[in-house]
Amino acid sequence: MKPTRKRLGDLLLEAGLITEDQLQSALKDKKPNQKLGDALLKKGFITEQQLIEVLELQLGIPHVSLYRYPFDTNLFNLVPKETAKRNLLIPIKKQDDKLYVAMADPIDFFAIEDLRLSTGFQIEPVLASKDDILRAISKYYDIEDGFEEMFADQSAEDNREEDITHEDSPVVRLVNQILSNAVTLRASDIHLDPQETKILVRYRIDGVLRTERVLPKRMQSVITARIKIMSNLNITEHRIPQDGRIKVNIDFRPIDIRVSTLPTVYGEKIVLRILDLSTAIIDINRLGFNKLNLQRYQSLIEKPNGIILITGPTGSGKSSTLYATLNHLNSEEVNIITIEDPVEYQIEGVNQIQVNPNVGMTFAAGLRSILRQDPNIIMVGEIRDKETAEIAVRASLTGHLVLSTLHTNDSLGSVTRLIDMGVEPFLVASSVSGIVAQRLVRRVCRDCAEEHEPTKREKEIFAKRGLTIDRIVRGRGCSSCHMTGYRGRMAIQEVLVLDDEMRRVIMDSESFTKLRSLAIRNKTIFLIDDGLLKIKKGLTTTEEVLRVALPD
Repeated sequence: MKPTRKRLGDLLLEAGLITEDQLQSALKDKKPNQKLGDALLKKGFITEQQLIEVLELQLGIPHVSLYRYPFDTNLFNLVPKETAKRNLLIPIKKQDDKLYVAMADPIDFFAIEDLRLSTGFQIEPVLASKDDILRAISKYYDIEDGFEEMFADQSAEDNREEDITHEDSPVVRLVNQILSNAVTLRASDIHLDPQETKILVRYRIDGVLRTERVLPKRMQSVITARIKIMSNLNITEHRIPQDGRIKVNIDFRPIDIRVSTLPTVYGEKIVLRILDLSTAIIDINRLGFNKLNLQRYQSLIEKPNGIILITGPTGSGKSSTLYATLNHLNSEEVNIITIEDPVEYQIEGVNQIQVNPNVGMTFAAGLRSILRQDPNIIMVGEIRDKETAEIAVRASLTGHLVLSTLHTNDSLGSVTRLIDMGVEPFLVASSVSGIVAQRLVRRVCRDCAEEHEPTKREKEIFAKRGLTIDRIVRGRGCSSCHMTGYRGRMAIQEVLVLDDEMRRVIMDSESFTKLRSLAIRNKTIFLIDDGLLKIKKGLTTTEEVLRVALPD
């Protein structure tokens, strides 16, 4: 009698990787043709590595890690890159008349049959993670030894237009490859740094920059020209900074790229900020607020008027928080208008305006016009000057809810920053209802997390904030996280709600210390505290929290 195969959900429950509630939630929300494993991954209940280990048990198909795998590159001629990407598979070795193929879905019989017919080999599937396969495809299929030689014949002045616009030209392929690799590695930014004798291509992954490849100096002018053409910039202008935008589809996903060029002594430095529209956080419950902070934040945004400020340095996830908030508030009963520089994500049902200083459309001018459009909720991309701050304050006092960002270190610093800008203390006190300070920290990789004894210094840091710690979770380093021990990022937040006593302190221009002691009395969870609570849960490490939030 043929043994019955256990269902994936039951196996995951048996292994203790998910709870019954999580299983039911995934089954309820999954799309008709979506596999249960993919639904659980999307919700973040399990990691890809955990799924693969359970699938190996369920299907009886071995799994393989492609990190530093000794590939036979001759086999890549058998399977075209498009087929490999579309079906998420890559050939790994050949043995007699068998071709071993790593697949994300080893029971995709159509793909296996297609491969058997096109290669003439008996196909033996093995399991590999989707990320592993995409990384391997980007790395090995795109090795273009000819790049350097192709560029060697061209002098900088000799860039014919077809060299930088024709789809098959080496520079077009190289730039596409740099973009595709960045998306596969989940980079947030690409830096093209010109040096004296070379160009460095660096990717910012999980907030940390690392050099991905080094290109010869002679490629600089054509790469710069290609990126400028893609982003509609002036290709002949090298003396002033320029900003542009590229919209592309990479691996069947819409990607929005913001481009910034800056003249340096060795040529133009280019930074490309990648906005992956398919991974944008649009749910307020997925922003990483702890229970108390989430409750306080929700009560703030549900008020009919007042200013709510999101503060933090560049790259601290302020935009994600704002967009998730707008998404939460978006309904047909309210008129939401935003003014941004630039508009990053488009939200259906929200009127979004792009700042354009060249024609006089500044934050202040746009904000004045918005007030004549009968809005309920206004989002101002950033409060940069006194004029914008004053109009935002007046808008909030006339019954509008205003959301905005400010570049300050913590929530209390925002009050002094507004007063320094020239806004009267009584206006700040009566209009600001709450301030959220936010930072991003790297998340411990769930596939290689290990428990450790906390050090004496770590115990001291926790004791100083009135907390105890008996274990610290750190990542050992594995193929999923590129041996860093971290995978993905999460936010730590500080939510300050202004009460009547705080407003009185601000109006009377009393000391900053008095404001801080009132915040402590109101049980405000400061950045460092939220970080330490997330260390206790095993989500991040002490080094990460101390990198972005200083203990007092």
